Amino acid sequence: MGNEITLAVPRDQALVLFEWLVRTGNAGEPAAFEDQAEQRALWDLESALEAVLTEPLSVDYRARLEAARGRVRDSEK
Repeated sequence: MGNEITLAVPRDQALVLFEWLVRTGNAGEPAAFEDQAEQRALWDLESALEAVLTEPLSVDYRARLEAARGRVRDSEK
């Protein structure tokens, strides 16, 4: 048995999470990490998502992202 786990994430959530990771990782302000290992884990997660998502390379990325956000967002009642 290896040290890896497999996590199934809906594609819309993966895309929203990827965008957040990219945006916060490039914000220029250090996040409130208790340990650098937390930052490394988020960078590795971003890299893993980048390897499987095709949407960020699409010319209509922003539209796809907004659509995904709309599907992920809690519905207003």
